[in-house]
Amino acid sequence: MSWTKIKNFFNTRFGFFALLVFIFWLKTIFVYLSDFHLGVSGFYQYFVLLLNPIATTVLLFSLALYIRRPLPAYICSLLIYTANTALLLFSVIYYREFTDFMTINVIFGYSSVSQGLSSSSFSIMKPQDFLIIVDIIILLGLLLFKKIKLDPRPLPRKQAVATTSFALFFLLLNITLGEIDRPQLLSRTFDRNYLVKYLGIDTFTVYDGLKTAKNNQTRSSANSSDLDKIVAYTQKNYAKPNAAMFGIAKNKNIIVIHLESFQQFLINYKLNGKEVTPFLNSLYNGKETYSFANFFNEVGQGKTSDAETMLETSTFGLPQGSLFSTLGTDNTFEAAPAILNQQAGYSSAVFHGNIASFWNRDNVYKNFGYQNFFDASFFNTNSNNLTEYGLKDKLLFHDSVKYLEHLQQPFYAKFITVSNHFPFVIDKQNTTFTKADTGDSSIDNYFVTAHYLDQAVKEFFDYLKKAGLYNNSMIVIYGDHYGISNSRNLKLAPLLGKSSTTWSDYDNIQMQRVPFMIHIPGTTSGKVLNTYGGEIDVLPTIMHLVGLDTKNYLFFGSDLFSSDHKQLVAMRNENYVTPTYTVAGNTIYENGTGNVITHPSAEVKAKLEADQKEVSYKLSLSDDLNNQNLLRFYVPTGFTPVNPGNYTYKNSYLNLLNLEKALKTTSKSLWAQNGQKTTIDKYSTDAPELKTTDQDKANVESAKKKAKKQAAKKQASSTNASSSANISATIK
Repeated sequence: MSWTKIKNFFNTRFGFFALLVFIFWLKTIFVYLSDFHLGVSGFYQYFVLLLNPIATTVLLFSLALYIRRPLPAYICSLLIYTANTALLLFSVIYYREFTDFMTINVIFGYSSVSQGLSSSSFSIMKPQDFLIIVDIIILLGLLLFKKIKLDPRPLPRKQAVATTSFALFFLLLNITLGEIDRPQLLSRTFDRNYLVKYLGIDTFTVYDGLKTAKNNQTRSSANSSDLDKIVAYTQKNYAKPNAAMFGIAKNKNIIVIHLESFQQFLINYKLNGKEVTPFLNSLYNGKETYSFANFFNEVGQGKTSDAETMLETSTFGLPQGSLFSTLGTDNTFEAAPAILNQQAGYSSAVFHGNIASFWNRDNVYKNFGYQNFFDASFFNTNSNNLTEYGLKDKLLFHDSVKYLEHLQQPFYAKFITVSNHFPFVIDKQNTTFTKADTGDSSIDNYFVTAHYLDQAVKEFFDYLKKAGLYNNSMIVIYGDHYGISNSRNLKLAPLLGKSSTTWSDYDNIQMQRVPFMIHIPGTTSGKVLNTYGGEIDVLPTIMHLVGLDTKNYLFFGSDLFSSDHKQLVAMRNENYVTPTYTVAGNTIYENGTGNVITHPSAEVKAKLEADQKEVSYKLSLSDDLNNQNLLRFYVPTGFTPVNPGNYTYKNSYLNLLNLEKALKTTSKSLWAQNGQKTTIDKYSTDAPELKTTDQDKANVESAKKKAKKQAAKKQASSTNASSSANISATIK
């Protein structure tokens, strides 16, 4: 075919349509092979991979073929093309960070996350990404300079219908080919990689949208009888307390330190002969700490928010998106702050140096029953004090003291650190550790920010001891999720004494270990335990330690100290780990060696099938509970449902001061115990910002001035309301 004929063909509507389909197919395949790790093997799977973008691409782009007028038709074509390209590009960026694909819940929940993001997404982009969007610019240029001319002739309706029909037939063929190689592909969607590998990005997105709509419909039609299976399972799964451990931390403050992106391999690890986290190592190995060597993160797409969901409620995050973002505003919860307050008189607070709306926390925390939330608005957020995701950790701990010391004891306080967050950047004035040299900046700097976090935690511990809080507190430390994603593990492997050539899914799953330590000052029986567990088990474990039984609550985790605890760790994608085996999809690995077990004995096969069934069932029940908001139908004995309207966080500091004032001599705050004097002078830190942008005295005075302003506003509002009421009464 001559160039003239090709050019003439592209100058027809159908020719332009064919050009768009071909270019989009080409760059989709490019992305599949260069960015996504889909586990494609064998001729058949590669054949299906090459076919899967065609059906939905033709189907979507064919919509413009029905438009008769030329200009609207071409504009529609380009808009559809641009939207599809945007989805492809965002999927690439998302996948690089999370090794997962965007779902509808992620897309629609983006606004609650984007407000807390900065430039980290741009750091993930690569020069090759330009190839994904450059064609749009070229196509616009060709049209504007009339190298491709608008065809005024509308496409015959029969040809448009035939094109759409072909797309639908091809989609059915694509699904059939996928089902042949992967039976129950659509009914067992435990791994989104399979859906994209066999069906493509567009089909996956549409399927996920339909599934999400179905879940929403299910939610609206739910009733109390839907709880029966969940109650039965959680009662059966209940693990009675270990008598020797039950209540050993009764009435102690509970301080939770949330280690952002902190993985277990950092513990006791030396880089160039120097410990990365010397202080956390000392805690982990100490006699006052119960540490868990086989504790796994179980997060899904919600990452940090999923970890918080499990920590606070002992229910799993969602299979798609973040529970915080999609359901957190409306759902009913029976969470740690409310339970501890109602059963043991705990006050509660969260300290986090990012904006309140990040991950929708300002709404979720109210539904959890948190009385106070100190977000970025309560701290000095001078740009010099911030990292990518909020206040630097040393400043977070230091600057929280002026609020922490006013909490009534016992309290439940959570500190969410952010400095050890991707892309793991800390300014030079805070850099004291030599980075690694792998060639990947995020891996190299990961050790630097982890070391900084370790120093921040040590400074906070030193303060707790000097201020008098340490001995009356149980300090819970945990890593929320991985820091180095699966896509980067190959470059990390040599630092761990592994080979990138033999790295497998077994290694990826083992890398999901995160630290979990329960530090109880005064105890001498602390040790490193080999018990297998995950974040879902934290809440029942903590509650039993402070002497509160969990039998009446619908928890999917169980006490890690209990002899009844089943050591079966469920991952959000339905992979799982036991003390003996690691199972990824249909592949069984032997723990320790990482060897693949190709022919398990009948006994082993039966045991693993039972474990897989329980993992799937457990996750599905948790999803039912959350997606259908079933806790609205269940109120445990002695528990009062949380009314989020009781909490407002703008006046958290003022509320603490007013409560102290009302309690007078009966106040149990640290401030009152210290003779109504601040304890911030007992905090020692080498944070350089304290010499410039975050000065102690100014920081405290600023908080006091803010509280006074809030008090004045509150008083004025009260006075106006009183005047209005009097006027109303006079009129009556």
